[in-house]
Amino acid sequence: MEEVDFRQPFKLATWRGILKYALPYKKSFGLLVGMMMMVAGIDALSPFVTGWVLDDVIIASRPDLLPRALVVYLVMVSLQAVVIRLFIGMAGKIEMGMNYAIRQAAFDRLQELSFSYFDKTGSGWIMARLTSDIGKLADIIAWGAVDMVWGGTMMLAMAGLMFARDWKLALVTLSVVVPLLVVSVLVERALMERSRLVRKTNSKITQAFSEGIRGARVVKTLAAEGVQNRAFGELSLTMRRASVKQARLSAFYLPVVIALGYVGTGLALWQGGGSVLAGTLSYGTLVAFVFSALQFFDPVTDLARIFADVQYAQASAERVVGLIEAQPDIVDSPEALAREKARLADGSAVPRLSGRVEFRNVSFAYVPGLEVLKDFSLDVAAGTTVALVGETGSGKTTIVNLACRFYEPTAGSIRLDGQDYKELPLAWLHGNLGYVLQQPYLFSGTVRENIRYGKLTASDAQAEQASRLVKAHDFIVDLEHGYDSPVGEGGSLLSTGQKQLVSLARAVLADPAILVLDEATSSVDTETERLVQDAIDLVLEGRTSFVVAHRLSTIVDADLILVMKDGQVREQGTHRELLAMGGYYKKLFEAQFLEETEAAVLA
Repeated sequence: MEEVDFRQPFKLATWRGILKYALPYKKSFGLLVGMMMMVAGIDALSPFVTGWVLDDVIIASRPDLLPRALVVYLVMVSLQAVVIRLFIGMAGKIEMGMNYAIRQAAFDRLQELSFSYFDKTGSGWIMARLTSDIGKLADIIAWGAVDMVWGGTMMLAMAGLMFARDWKLALVTLSVVVPLLVVSVLVERALMERSRLVRKTNSKITQAFSEGIRGARVVKTLAAEGVQNRAFGELSLTMRRASVKQARLSAFYLPVVIALGYVGTGLALWQGGGSVLAGTLSYGTLVAFVFSALQFFDPVTDLARIFADVQYAQASAERVVGLIEAQPDIVDSPEALAREKARLADGSAVPRLSGRVEFRNVSFAYVPGLEVLKDFSLDVAAGTTVALVGETGSGKTTIVNLACRFYEPTAGSIRLDGQDYKELPLAWLHGNLGYVLQQPYLFSGTVRENIRYGKLTASDAQAEQASRLVKAHDFIVDLEHGYDSPVGEGGSLLSTGQKQLVSLARAVLADPAILVLDEATSSVDTETERLVQDAIDLVLEGRTSFVVAHRLSTIVDADLILVMKDGQVREQGTHRELLAMGGYYKKLFEAQFLEETEAAVLA
């Protein structure tokens, strides 16, 4: 799976997508800008105050003016101390607020995106966006704004004061600004390209960490630690090389800025020294220009650092905006939106579907041109149990994913209760669905919280009633803290069978009109399978259900069995009818029956 790559020149539009999250703090930004301009003004004025003291107090032998000079310095220092204390707190508040807002917006968008987005985008890419990239952007905007306003204001104020005092000397001193701009433009392009490579490699490293944690048991059982270490080492080496190249470029840029600053100072001494000797310039003015030249390039150094950081963050901004602005492939139609808006205005509950599902000449391809389902038609009456069997890749899971509208047909249509399901609100449709996976996923928390995830408004009594219905209550009360026992990350503290029962209880609590079971018993042992299957039989009563099955013994009571092969229905009928046909299903069933009998004898 390749990371989505964004390659474009620096664009203000990209940053507008990020800066809109600063709008709630525009008043704070205004105060922050005002405070930074005040600090910059004091910094710019300091060399000229020193020049005034030198000319009018020391050289002029006016000790009576010393107290006034001390008061001026004291006021300037005190004012700076107070303002700096205030702006540090304000900038930190803005940074944390933007961090929260951008991360929340990104997570909200992830909840809206279609399954196809996650098929194409690695989890490491997403995790890097939600963590390091967003943190980097918030830091740049809050603290970068502080330094940019301070540096820009200070440079403008100093330049203004220098030109007001002696415009010829000011031109000579600031002549190095032009080569500085040329160097900045040249470095900008190289920095941006290197920063993109660093961010892309960082995403791959995050992905590798994630897979290493999730697949730790597989790695150890296959003794594949060496392979994993080598693969990760190659990624880390790529990251190191890219980061070193970027650091070298930054290391070249900053000394150039500093060197140009000293050149400007030398020019001021050369030109100003001659004027002092000629008697056309005072010592205090020369000192003011020398100090100003040195201080003028201090903010240039900071601006150069921010400039480098912005180039680095440009790649982050592209990716974060790319995530936030990604559009789901499946969205509500205008008719569906109007219907949902009317329902919300009335305050009514989500209407319950009766459960009739109709496929009309449905075809589907995950990749254009490679159909995995071809001209599939089926009319499922409400309350019917449909089982789907067949080889891996035959189209079983595709059918149920289409029925749930996790994907939409590339040809044909699907109707629920006689309506094209594209005309139904997604929230309405998914509120009528229950889905139990082969590998059930539980969220970190307690057993009770995971069951209530099916219906967040359910009471404790309703959650316990659902667990009794699927025969999960007995094992739950035997846990150390009963329903309040933690399940661990992903349900790691429970067995696969226990997780499956909790998942079934969660589905029952939601009381869906349509229930999908995707090989719900294929990962459990025979004894647990019987327990889970008994629970499933109770759950299926009165509901339309699609059962993707590996073990054919679990679907003998299904109302209709579809035997899939290469995206098409090869055989269909009840269990008895299919056995009577003597075709592919019968061969599968007899082969499985023989395997299960042998396993039972050996056990």
